[in-house]
Amino acid sequence: MTSISFACTGVRADPYAAGPALVFRLRITAPADVRVHALALRCQLRIEPARRRYGDAEGGRLTDLFGERSRWAGTLHPVQFAQVPLLVGAFTGETETDLVVPCTYDMDVSAARYLAALDDGDVPLLLLFSGTAFAGPGGFQVTPVAWDQEAAVRMPVKVWREAIDAHFPGCGWLRLPADLMAELLAYRSRHALPSWEATVRELLGTAPTTKPTQTTATTQTTAPTRTTATTQAAKPPQAVKAAQTAKGER
Repeated sequence: MTSISFACTGVRADPYAAGPALVFRLRITAPADVRVHALALRCQLRIEPARRRYGDAEGGRLTDLFGERSRWAGTLHPVQFAQVPLLVGAFTGETETDLVVPCTYDMDVSAARYLAALDDGDVPLLLLFSGTAFAGPGGFQVTPVAWDQEAAVRMPVKVWREAIDAHFPGCGWLRLPADLMAELLAYRSRHALPSWEATVRELLGTAPTTKPTQTTATTQTTAPTRTTATTQAAKPPQAVKAAQTAKGER
């Protein structure tokens, strides 16, 4: 079995990714006399919430994940963050490579809820590695990567926020069933609301008082009143003719 070890030297947000993504810089070390032709890796990233302290505000936001703070001694279990593949090219001795990890802002995902609850500081992460090493002097030997290979890293919370804000600044995601989404879309169209924000505010009763729908309602209410007043003031044609005849006789 080829002895290969891993270390994480840093993490940054990827500003050019199509979606929110983090880039972990990995240092991979093999014996100096062994030629590694390729590594096919599976990388599991796990949040270790018990390895940091939390403020009162953060603790309140984490209640739905871990329960009351008094129970945290038994409930702060690791949270799965991501699992991604990685193919490393040929090297001898030591090499460095990037591990790109996509992020989600879906609040139904425990990792996203955990990260969104943090104000600042670091996120304790553990990277676990498995896979296959192709190594050897002439041809190559196929050996598994030792199952106990791992690397710890503390990721600044601001790095995760930078990755998210590059694509969803100041926003959050809400997942709804398809039938409810269709009803919500019909409501938006029916009331001619310009955005999803306006639609939700309308449903919550927090929309501004000056809305197009109110203006239309006022016009419809006022118009019949003016019409009625005009109808009551008008005289029948017979009455007009009789009045003109009487005036001529006088």
